[in-house]
Amino acid sequence: MKEDRIIMTTKELKRKTLLDKVLGGQLSLKDASLYMEVSYRQAKRILTRYRQEQDKGLLHRNRGKQPSNAYSKEFKEKILTIYCKKYTGFGPTFASEKFEEDDGLIVKPETLRLWLKKEGLWIRKRKYKIYRERRERRSCFGDLLQIDGSIHYWFADRSRHDCLLNVVDDATGITMAMLATGETTEVLLKVIKKWITTYGIPKAVYVDLKNVYVSSKQWMNKYDEDVPEGFSVFQRVCQTLGIEVIRAYSAQAKGRVERKHAVFQDRLVKEIKLYELKTIEEVNVYLEKKFLNKINQKFAKSPRELSDSHRPYIEALDLDEILCWQYIRKLRNDWTIRFKNEFYQIKKTALASLQPGQEITIKKYLDKHLKFWYQGQELGYATLDGKPEAPSKSKKYSESKGRDPVLQSKIATKNKHKTPWSQFNPGWLKTGS
Repeated sequence: MKEDRIIMTTKELKRKTLLDKVLGGQLSLKDASLYMEVSYRQAKRILTRYRQEQDKGLLHRNRGKQPSNAYSKEFKEKILTIYCKKYTGFGPTFASEKFEEDDGLIVKPETLRLWLKKEGLWIRKRKYKIYRERRERRSCFGDLLQIDGSIHYWFADRSRHDCLLNVVDDATGITMAMLATGETTEVLLKVIKKWITTYGIPKAVYVDLKNVYVSSKQWMNKYDEDVPEGFSVFQRVCQTLGIEVIRAYSAQAKGRVERKHAVFQDRLVKEIKLYELKTIEEVNVYLEKKFLNKINQKFAKSPRELSDSHRPYIEALDLDEILCWQYIRKLRNDWTIRFKNEFYQIKKTALASLQPGQEITIKKYLDKHLKFWYQGQELGYATLDGKPEAPSKSKKYSESKGRDPVLQSKIATKNKHKTPWSQFNPGWLKTGS
């Protein structure tokens, strides 16, 4: 503000006009106080200051002064320098959190937003959404879990797509996640096991129509997977645990887990790059120890009802025997089984009912090891190097009698003229010669 120029607001100009009328006797101070919307005592103070300082007396005293709570210029420059160096692309809210968490600097998100916009470092992305009727959240924690995988470039080199499997509670938004190479049954069973051991068994799950969740087949060969007709491995697990499987026929139906994908694709990708995480194992350790706790503290909500719908997890319940793959194979005559192009020799057992041709249940567990079961009893087995040779009947007979099959063949050739065929039909020998 220069000496020969005064900038006044509309409110201050209005007061100047009213006070000039008061000084000219055209208006009483009481009426002027009503027009200025102040008390009579305050109007007297304003008039006194106007008489003493003229037009300057009507200006606000703090005009042109820096607020006492304002950030210093040096602090602003420091924040913007660190942002350009470490947090380029971060939104104001997320960047503000990282400044406080990693750098020990506290800056309000709105202040940071104004600074970044002024410097051209960040532009708000407008989102235009189609109107859809909102489905209310379930009332209790554990009523419904929304499950879905997010295929994305999670690592900075963008060399491959990986899948982050998300499990989100519908009532509270509490999240559990795990990164894997794909949206597979293995990672699905691992996350479900972790959820059950942490919170308990939920009432229902909400999934889309991918085969990893629900089978699209009307029938299924039991020699491929021992599940009921039309069931996937995940459906069999849910049926065993008493969990209802609800199908979602659109992405919007399970919108809460879809929106959580956006949070991970924004925040987790940036933190993976910030902390230089290179492998899936490193990311999963970071998720479990730090990231998921922060996300749940920030975004989780209180349910409408405080009761927990999870059924308690009992340690006596062996989840490993449920959260696994099950296959059926027939026992061969030589007591071997072929599975996944590998051959296994079943060891002798006291089960009298186990005979060749019986159906054996093979369980493949999350740690990759196998177990063979028959009528609830575990069978011992050994892995064979290759396909066992099927012995001929004559060889098996000779070996059972303790005879040498080669020697027996030579004796039979020498004495073939003594057989009934040579005695009663000797011409057959000449025909073959």
